[in-house]
Amino acid sequence: MARLAQTAGLTDVQQEILATVRDFVDKEIIPVATQLEHKDEYPTQIVEGLKELGLFGLMIPEEYGGLGESLLTYALCVEEIARGWMSVSGIINTHFIVAHMLKQHGTQEQKDTFLPRMALGEVRGAFSMSEPALGSDVSAITSKGVKDGDEYVLNGQKMWLTNGGTSSLVAVLCRSDEGHPEGTAPHKSMTTFLVEKEPGFGEVRPGLTIPGKIDKMGYKGVDTTELIMDGLRIPANRVLGGVTGRGFYQMMDGVEVGRVNVAARGCGVAQRAFELGVSYAQQRQTFGKPIAQHQAIQFKLAEMATKVEAAHAMMVNAARKKDSGERNDLEAGMAKYLASEYCKEVVEDAFRIHGGYGFSKEYEIERLYREAPMLLIGEGTAEIQKMIIGRRLLEEYRFQG
Repeated sequence: MARLAQTAGLTDVQQEILATVRDFVDKEIIPVATQLEHKDEYPTQIVEGLKELGLFGLMIPEEYGGLGESLLTYALCVEEIARGWMSVSGIINTHFIVAHMLKQHGTQEQKDTFLPRMALGEVRGAFSMSEPALGSDVSAITSKGVKDGDEYVLNGQKMWLTNGGTSSLVAVLCRSDEGHPEGTAPHKSMTTFLVEKEPGFGEVRPGLTIPGKIDKMGYKGVDTTELIMDGLRIPANRVLGGVTGRGFYQMMDGVEVGRVNVAARGCGVAQRAFELGVSYAQQRQTFGKPIAQHQAIQFKLAEMATKVEAAHAMMVNAARKKDSGERNDLEAGMAKYLASEYCKEVVEDAFRIHGGYGFSKEYEIERLYREAPMLLIGEGTAEIQKMIIGRRLLEEYRFQG
């Protein structure tokens, strides 16, 4: 059967990887996702399966034990995984943001120390920018790292860590004034610290506490937490790249990967919503025929399928642009914005097709209806994406008067 969101120009290896992931999703994720989600249970067995498939090392270079695949391959795998259960795609997203930041910006010692174990899934990553008093305004960060001999002392409170409990390596963005005199632009006085910790909750190392999971409307199963630093001591060799003041740029590079990931998640959730809607429409009968034969439902299905295709195309374009080595903040912003908005709309249309049954927890669409809103916020709100897009367009189309 022909399916939506096919990708032209893939290699045999990419097609084989995607076929393996799709088979895993169909057999190991979809049958248990709703049950685990309703219990807010971490998908341990699914994660172990992803480790066996080598997906934690998908984009990590072969020299460090990974598969050395492209961002496009990764994004297409995320699309498949999110189609099964979006929370599982979140587990690998933050891991890959940290791995990407290490690969692009880490010292050789940092790469040698972490990337081989990250490729195996033995070390799992999380990253932390947000704080309780800020969201999109990264320049307002108050968490601070102060040099003390051969160490830095970190203090502050961070918010919205995906994998906060289950991770063992967290990339934490803090303000660091050392070498950056007063008056330095905020984004030039930020540093990324690589914080190693034990998985779990409570005090996971001296000076570092991970409180319990935040209770969320959707996006359950994956642990979302705070991170509290109170006199946390970090060796100076755990400054990402070995130089302070570069944290903002390192994080933004990681977020570009994250935005492609969120776009891919939106595509995957929208695909699943379409599958559920088109299937239900052919089973449910009203006025003596399946509702799929009513013109109103056919119009809805047509709109849903078109949105799935459009979002997928923009996501693929953003991933390929990043893989080419070109700047892709415009494409990533557009893809994230469109895919998350279209995902919400496609899920709602599938929900409407289900009628009253869509409101029942027995139907999978109910879970998707609670999950889709997270994509409107994650890795930057729609408003932030539009600011990025608008500024980049003005750069490209500067008026020559």
